[in-house]
Amino acid sequence: MLDDEPRDEYTQPPNAVAEPPSTFAETLKYLGPSVIISATIVGSGEIILTASLGAAVGYGMLWWVLLSCWSKSILQAELARYVVLSGDTYPRALNRAPGKLPGPRGKFSWPLAIAIFAFIPGFTGLGGVIGGAGQAVVLLFPDVNPVLAVGVLATLTAVLLGSGSYGRLEKVMLPLVMTFTVLTIVSAALMQGTEFATRASDLAAGFTFEFNTTFAVLALAAYGYTGVNSGEISSYSYWCVEKGYPARIGKYDGSDDWYRRAHGWLKVLRTDVWITLVLLTCATVPFYILGAGVLHPTGQTPSGNETIIALSNMFTQTLGDWSLWVFALGAFCILFSSSVSGVAGGGRYIPDYLIELGFMKRDRLNVRFAIIRWYGLIVPFIGLLLYAGFQRPVLMVTIAGSFAAIMLPVQCGLTIYLQRKRLPKAVLPGRLASTFLYATFVLQATLACAVLYFVVF
Repeated sequence: MLDDEPRDEYTQPPNAVAEPPSTFAETLKYLGPSVIISATIVGSGEIILTASLGAAVGYGMLWWVLLSCWSKSILQAELARYVVLSGDTYPRALNRAPGKLPGPRGKFSWPLAIAIFAFIPGFTGLGGVIGGAGQAVVLLFPDVNPVLAVGVLATLTAVLLGSGSYGRLEKVMLPLVMTFTVLTIVSAALMQGTEFATRASDLAAGFTFEFNTTFAVLALAAYGYTGVNSGEISSYSYWCVEKGYPARIGKYDGSDDWYRRAHGWLKVLRTDVWITLVLLTCATVPFYILGAGVLHPTGQTPSGNETIIALSNMFTQTLGDWSLWVFALGAFCILFSSSVSGVAGGGRYIPDYLIELGFMKRDRLNVRFAIIRWYGLIVPFIGLLLYAGFQRPVLMVTIAGSFAAIMLPVQCGLTIYLQRKRLPKAVLPGRLASTFLYATFVLQATLACAVLYFVVF
């Protein structure tokens, strides 16, 4: 149970217990992780993979995009439930899984090993995202070399993340999230007044549940990277920690006060997750519709250095050449915010991986925050180097998305296991949420096997 270990002062610092808000107006003050995670979510998966899938198959897989958006939010909510109640960080939760491997300083769990390995394709995805942001800059300033533009953005990302401050990141992400969400919705709405307008029959075709096997890898990668992907699900738990949810609940002591605080702050958490779901749906579906409605009929397929230019045709062919600036601004906001929040999230894992592998003490908070800062200063330039080597954002993001699809059932199965093994019965999810979580595990395990099949064969 939860009271069997010392307090982790990163997740549950002393004297931080607080009563939950009692009104919706008060609840709004404690929301915020949804803003940061939405900045990560509505990025490469949406503007690159979702639009590319629409361009490839037309409206026929709209159902697939909605499934991708909605089916993973239950895992986001339930993994966060475990973290805020237990005070575990995500890597610490992974290391509680049964089945240990020999390590340099003791044994560690096999899911932890997979998560550490996941950083390799994750860096590739980062290169694709920040590369796409650089290509958006080139749309505005055609004389700028794309690699140089990416280099400038990598430097700007490092500057923004140098402090390692959650508060600063939240303030930077909010205007970017709102800008690209509004621009996307407005553009899809304006498309309805053109020859590319979406008809009722087009939307109906999107729910015939066809699956085009010709583009299976792209579709599976889109599932893995659209909506909350595995990396965003885990990094969301860190934003909940740094927003103070587990600290305000406090370490489990079995008292009525603890249960009251737990239920109150879980209500805040659920509100935050719903905001994430609404934001990502509002930004994802319009991109698919733009890709299916504009690029597919004209036979355009985004690829290589021309990815963002090809995607810009979703706007220019419906709204006119003037809208190139609208698309470029929206694409930049989406991809750059995704890069910044993605790097910020990645830095949070490293100290915990070192702790779980036995190389660092859990109480070294000063070292933890120093690592987070240095990660933010260095990793953007790794993304720059990878983009300079590949210069193919769709391929780079597809690699990351395919691995993300494989990681999802590991997270889901572990969440089910830890909730049942370590959480008190009174704070477990209800029957409906549990049913959805189990169904999601079956779906994600099936899709992970499909990814492995298509990659191997």
